[in-house]
Amino acid sequence: MKSNLMLFLCFFALIGGCAKKETTKNTPVPEYAVMKVQPSNVELQTSYPANIRGKQDVEIRPQVSGFIVELYVDEGATVRKGQPLFKIDPVQYEAAVKVAEANVEVARANVASYQLTLQNKQELAMYDIIGQSEMELAQNDLEAQLANLAQANAQLVNARQDLSYTVVRSPSDGVIGTIPYRIGSLVSASITTPLTTVSDITQMHVYFSMNEKELLSLTREGGTMNEILNRMPPVQLQLADGSMYPAKGKIETLSGVIDQNTGSVTMRAGFPNSRYILRSGGTGNILIPHQEKGVILVPQKATTDLQDKKFVYLLTDSSTVRQTEIQILPIDDGKNYVVTSGLKSGDTVVTEGVGSTLKNGMQIKPKETNPEV
Repeated sequence: MKSNLMLFLCFFALIGGCAKKETTKNTPVPEYAVMKVQPSNVELQTSYPANIRGKQDVEIRPQVSGFIVELYVDEGATVRKGQPLFKIDPVQYEAAVKVAEANVEVARANVASYQLTLQNKQELAMYDIIGQSEMELAQNDLEAQLANLAQANAQLVNARQDLSYTVVRSPSDGVIGTIPYRIGSLVSASITTPLTTVSDITQMHVYFSMNEKELLSLTREGGTMNEILNRMPPVQLQLADGSMYPAKGKIETLSGVIDQNTGSVTMRAGFPNSRYILRSGGTGNILIPHQEKGVILVPQKATTDLQDKKFVYLLTDSSTVRQTEIQILPIDDGKNYVVTSGLKSGDTVVTEGVGSTLKNGMQIKPKETNPEV
């Protein structure tokens, strides 16, 4: 009885083993997309943090003292050159003008009187009624009164100028910044904080820094500063929200001295701003394009990260994959990496399933593709 049971169990075990072997034999080899890497040319963009400034930011300060009685603009307003911004109480300056005008009239009257006196002295001197010295004294008195008249006129000009300064006007076209002083505030020429700032933002200056090595790659051909700047490519500005500013800019200046502390040089790019999208004080990133010739590109989706290293799956002659470390440039075009080591022309890499199902040493059925790079 026991022998029959043992034979029965062995029979089913033999059948199960054959079935398992048959199943394993019929399991299909998974298919994965692959591509051969070849040298190619690509345009990449290097990003640099940047600060945005208006073409000119003019601090508005009062030239006379007094209380603000009128505020003609608000923060963020667009103004034109000569447009009134603030009005300082003009009463004392209007009074000063009237006093100066009165002093001018007095001085003119004195000049007229002394001119008559001189004329009389001259006639008397002709008939030897008075001496020459007395006539010369009358001439000196007239000249003194003429000097008093000139002084009174100068004081009148100053008084009128001070009165004109009670209306603070914009020195240029631009946009108003913050306004810390309001109606009733006492201001003077010695205040530490300006009344406001007028930023000319029709043309923007974007400042960024570049290290010495990167600068050499742009200026290697040498030449005058103008020749170097003219050879530099147009640049783009990436805004704080990640979007791209629609107009391209031009690098206008670069510092002639490398900062010994940072090893970098400051550069400035100019951007048009007719729609006032950019504002002084903003930030972004300057993107400078450059060509890389004869480099190997690999799609970013074909790579995996492991302990801050990048790997691809390389297809071997036996249709198995081998995980291979690669070195890449620190910049890319958003789709591909530029490989500096780890791959050579003609190598075949897997381009799908890299981060999930694919394992090192796994056998695959390659499906060659030519993805756009």
